[in-house]
Amino acid sequence: MIKMRDFRLKEYIITFLCVITLNFFIPRLMPGDPFTFLSSEEGQVNTSFSQEDIERYKEYYGLDKPLIKQYSDYILKLFRGNLGYSIAYKEEVLTIIKRRISWTLFLVIISTILSSIVGVILGSISAYLKDSFIDKFLYLGFIILSETPSFLIGLLLMFYFAAQLKLFPLSGGMTLFIEFSSTGEKIYDILHHATLPVISLTVTGAGSFYLLARNSMIHILEKDYIRTARGKGLGKVRVIFVHAFKNAMPPVITRILLSLGSVLGGGILVENLFKYPGIGSLMREAVFLRDYPLIQGIFVVMTIFVLSMNYIADIIYKKLDPRVN
Repeated sequence: MIKMRDFRLKEYIITFLCVITLNFFIPRLMPGDPFTFLSSEEGQVNTSFSQEDIERYKEYYGLDKPLIKQYSDYILKLFRGNLGYSIAYKEEVLTIIKRRISWTLFLVIISTILSSIVGVILGSISAYLKDSFIDKFLYLGFIILSETPSFLIGLLLMFYFAAQLKLFPLSGGMTLFIEFSSTGEKIYDILHHATLPVISLTVTGAGSFYLLARNSMIHILEKDYIRTARGKGLGKVRVIFVHAFKNAMPPVITRILLSLGSVLGGGILVENLFKYPGIGSLMREAVFLRDYPLIQGIFVVMTIFVLSMNYIADIIYKKLDPRVN
């Protein structure tokens, strides 16, 4: 058991090293550089810097060194906890990410909780009513939703509820240039702006929870102790959510942790669609500006988050189900 856990940990470490290596080289393979795009309009490749200025900046930021030397310096700084200094924003990368990541984590955590609740409840009901019209309708609906990109759902919600009905803001994380009369008013404004992004991620995320819960519950409902519970005349709700539910939970709980990592990827697209001030929109800005340290810092944080969720999910699943080695 301990050897298997050590092996998985080594896998995560190797994966992390591969990711940060690609993370270093891929931004440098993109056309342009931080000084070509720093003061440009989107879609243009102009620059207001002279060649002498560009050379001086490259020397200052170490971009004039050979790639191998830049890579070794990057790795050494990274393992000292230094993510670098943003070329475009003139600020520590870690400071910028800390300021933005709370917005992203809010979307990811809330949407994961909501999608797991909706998916598990409907999946459990669907399993109990297997092969009925309701089961077939839910199954088809969630299959379609699970394959639909979250940004496409978000686009439809934006057009209808924001642009046409004007029930929600079109973009942003909160109303700018306004003084809130109370903390409650500020919280309401933030939640109001987050509603459509959260719904977008919840709708697409619920599909995987539905399918997992349905499959787990179908297997559990065939057990002898469930037949005994039914034979005793226990109600449907009690059979599903008391006797069967707790035994179908281990894979669902594991899936929740894994979803925190996967939803992060979908959240990036949704954030850019709604111009939500999280990591996703920050990444777009960093890529446009060719801000190498910021791009690298964002991917490092995302990689650590995803791998950590996967590792914790492995540990929890083994605790919940001792049969898993």
